[in-house]
Amino acid sequence: MAELGTRLKEARLSKGYSLDDLQEITKIQKRYLVGIEEGNFSIMPGSFYVRAFIKQYADAVGLNAEEILETYKNELPGTPNEQVNQSLTNNPSRRKVSKGPSNKMMEAMPKIIVGLFIIVIIVAIWVLGQSKIKSGQDDHDDTPPEMEYDTKANPIDSQKDKENEDKKAQTTGKQDSTDSKDSAKETPDEKQAEEVKQTISAGTIEADGATTSYTLTGTDSLKIRIEVSGPTFIGIRNQQQQEVLTETRVYNAGEVVEFDATSQNYARIRLGNSTQAKVYINDELLTYAQQIVTQNIVINFNKE
Repeated sequence: MAELGTRLKEARLSKGYSLDDLQEITKIQKRYLVGIEEGNFSIMPGSFYVRAFIKQYADAVGLNAEEILETYKNELPGTPNEQVNQSLTNNPSRRKVSKGPSNKMMEAMPKIIVGLFIIVIIVAIWVLGQSKIKSGQDDHDDTPPEMEYDTKANPIDSQKDKENEDKKAQTTGKQDSTDSKDSAKETPDEKQAEEVKQTISAGTIEADGATTSYTLTGTDSLKIRIEVSGPTFIGIRNQQQQEVLTETRVYNAGEVVEFDATSQNYARIRLGNSTQAKVYINDELLTYAQQIVTQNIVINFNKE
């Protein structure tokens, strides 16, 4: 067995994962996982997939994927680009320099840029001219002469209208103030409703030792948010043990998983590494009842 495969296998066993578990976490076929551990890369679909599969394997078992690839790069098959570069290094005579359409395009590029620049200037001048024309039209006074005459001819009526408007404004202000005070008063029922908060039970450890059940009460919603700080497998199932999360996979640091399970009244959360994930229920941080790495979190929702 190759040194790379041996190290990956040891990391998998230390996590307590079987090959079937790893297949579910990484979505990589089991025969490819066996090939990685045995150093048999010939069964892979291509050299690109060898590196991609090894990176996923390393992330899933908690190893630094970039470090693994760099340390054991001599055991990995080269990519097509590396093979071509090696071939050119060994046979300098095969190198050719040719001028094709791309070189002609580069030569014509300065002319194209100048042409585009001229077009932009012309468009800018036209837009500026249109803006000035529109501004001149807006500044023109369209008030009819008759309207000016009427305003000046009836100064008493204008003063009365102004006084009436002031009185209406004062009355409206008083009414708004009264309405604001009335709306600020809360009924006893409203105060009681605000005081009711959701409650999450301390958690009951099930017989399998890996599952903890919690009961959620005092709320009408069950919204789950999981903030990830490092590589960890996450899956969510309903009461019929059907996967309901859009993507069941290994999530990396900085990713956030959100799921609304209100209609389900139940959620079973599978955490591959609970030390790298914080679970929030309706924005309230869930306190784990047991400190184990791989565990199942069951939320039983009693809607009121």
